[in-house]
Amino acid sequence: MIRVLLIDDQPLIRSGFRALLDLEDDIEVVGEAADGGEGLALVKELLPDVALIDIRMPSMDGIEATRRIAADPALADVHVVMLTNYGMDEYVFDALRAGAAGFLVKDVLPEDFVHAVRVASRGDALLAPGLTRKLIGRYITQPPPTRLGKGLEILTGREREVVALAAQGLSNTEIADHLVISPATAKTHINRAMTKLHARDRAQLVVLAYESGLVTPRGS
Repeated sequence: MIRVLLIDDQPLIRSGFRALLDLEDDIEVVGEAADGGEGLALVKELLPDVALIDIRMPSMDGIEATRRIAADPALADVHVVMLTNYGMDEYVFDALRAGAAGFLVKDVLPEDFVHAVRVASRGDALLAPGLTRKLIGRYITQPPPTRLGKGLEILTGREREVVALAAQGLSNTEIADHLVISPATAKTHINRAMTKLHARDRAQLVVLAYESGLVTPRGS
C-alpha cells in the first residue's frame, strides 16, 4: 500500500486529489495539512511514502518543508513531489535543489496524477525528458555559488557517463541502448552514483551533474 500525505493550503485541491487517490486499491491518503509547518509535523508522525506538497503556502512554504524533510535522516524514505500551478514555476528548480523528487502541475490529468504518485513511491524522478531540458535551460545557467554533495570525481568513468545521460533526460532503457548495456546495469550505476553522492533520488543527480560541470546546457 502506497501511503500519501497531502499538503496544500487550498481545501478544494486537497479534496480533489484525495477523491482521485481514494479510488485506487493500492494507495491510501494517510493525512492532510494546510501549510508547510503542519505538514512537516505530519510527515514526521506518519512517515508517508509520498508527500505531495504545494510550493507556495503561508507560514512555511513547500520548498522549506522539503529542505527540512531532505535534511532529516529519519525521513529518507519519504519522497516529496511538489505541486505547482504553472509548468515552469519560478521556484521549481529551487524545489529540486531542496530535495524534491519532481513536480506536478495541479491541472494534471487524473490518470497522470495517479501514475506520478506510483512513480514517486518507487523513488524514481518525475522529470520527463523534454521538461528536464526546459527546466535546465531556464534555471541551471545561473546556478548558486554553492554546490551540493561531494565532487563527481568519486564516481567511476562509467558512472559519470550514466549520470551525464540521466541529466540529459534519458531513461534507464535509453541509457542502456546508448551504452550497449542492460537496463538493470544502467539502474545499478544510477543507484551507486546516488549512494556515493548522497543524492536522495534521480532528480538530485540531475542537479549535481549540471552544478558540478559534468554536463552543460546546450547553447550556454
